[in-house]
Amino acid sequence: MKKVSFLVLIMLAATSVAMAQLPAYNAGADVLGAHNVYGRGCVACHAPHGGAAGNNGTYTDTGNGTVALWGENLAPFYGKSINFASASYPVTLPGSMASVSISDTNSVVLLCLSCHDGSIAQVSMMVGHTVESLPIVGGTAPTLFGTTTGNTAGNYLNEHPVGPSAMVSCGGTYNWDCSGGGNSLQPINMGGTASAQYLTDNPASFWNNSTWTACGTGVEPACTTGVTWGYNTSHNPLSTPTGGSTVSAVTCTTCHNQHSMTVWTVTKSGVTNHYSTMFFLRGYYNPSSGGNNVAQFCRNCHGGESNEMSGITNVTTN
Repeated sequence: MKKVSFLVLIMLAATSVAMAQLPAYNAGADVLGAHNVYGRGCVACHAPHGGAAGNNGTYTDTGNGTVALWGENLAPFYGKSINFASASYPVTLPGSMASVSISDTNSVVLLCLSCHDGSIAQVSMMVGHTVESLPIVGGTAPTLFGTTTGNTAGNYLNEHPVGPSAMVSCGGTYNWDCSGGGNSLQPINMGGTASAQYLTDNPASFWNNSTWTACGTGVEPACTTGVTWGYNTSHNPLSTPTGGSTVSAVTCTTCHNQHSMTVWTVTKSGVTNHYSTMFFLRGYYNPSSGGNNVAQFCRNCHGGESNEMSGITNVTTN
């Protein structure tokens, strides 16, 4: 009996260790999280019939609902100019539904603001703060832009830059080594040299959700001798403005996956992994773990603040 109990304890301990190595997330909750909108589900944003009118909303343009079956009223936002972070990052929203495209940087901002704006047109079902509590510090984060407490109405200067001028830079002393990016009108291709090791080797990086090829196969850009990690063969466009030219502009969905609040799913070399996240972020993001995954998420774009740029290439994400 004692031997059996001892073996059971060993098995439980081994199971606990194995479980501790995996990021935890609430597997019993719908991944839509807050975007389930109190049970309304997908139709809160995508009205299958009638666009905004199908959601008992108002509309003033005949193209209402024709893009992504969008169920929120976009008319109040048409043609508006907004400065995110500073005047260096202006966004001019499309002037009509005819100019809206889900592959256009500014159109994505428009669609998100139709629910998340608190200045131009508030949405009745929005409570103005996250349903999730901020880890460690407590409280909640604001979810309505342009009306944050302490700001004047219409002030978007404390929001992360988005739009055509908010671009991920490549190369140089303080950026990731990659081709494309900036004003090159080319998709970003991460990898090729050791400073991009985190982005190419870490399975939780949002640059990894594509096809990968190991260095040394002859089809990749120049690889550092002795480096065994792969590179992204299909490139990673952050947005595609109207006209079809792919650029590395940042838009809302660069950092957020609006369809999954608690789980980040990423595929690398045919292997799919699931990571804990929150606030719909597209990466492993769990401040309560006590690790560095929150910082690593930001370093997906901000290479100058990475371990690799300080000559440290063996720090894992935890």
